[in-house]
Amino acid sequence: MSRTFDVTPAPAVVLDYLKDFANAEEWDPGTQRCVQSAPGPVAVGTTWHNASKLYFIRTELEYRLDRLEPDRVTFVGTNTTATSTDDIAVRAEGAGSRVTYTADVEFNGLAKLGAPLMQLLFSRLAGDTETSLRDALNRLGTDAGP
Repeated sequence: MSRTFDVTPAPAVVLDYLKDFANAEEWDPGTQRCVQSAPGPVAVGTTWHNASKLYFIRTELEYRLDRLEPDRVTFVGTNTTATSTDDIAVRAEGAGSRVTYTADVEFNGLAKLGAPLMQLLFSRLAGDTETSLRDALNRLGTDAGP
């Protein structure tokens, strides 16, 4: 899944918000809980425990901040059945930002058998994720946050 959309905040504001994966509770429709695993500043190597529900499937992944650059943030989540990579690129667009969010899920072992169904479900969720993320980012700077 990959979506590109524009938001009003500047790239630095967007990336500062996105680098903390705990904020996924506010913008990812599937995330029910996302908690940083150890206290401290967010940096490459920081991890979060994420509990999600996608339609009828509940899952928990350990996410790690793999890349944090001035124009990109990448998280990799793993459990025994899947590896999920969330890559978010942000660049200046007018007075705001253009965001390209790409999510890629690879299934492991027997879970590969359900991959076609899961890809269909993820495709349906993509529009909801784009809307939620766009709304959360557009609220930045207009109040105390989403």
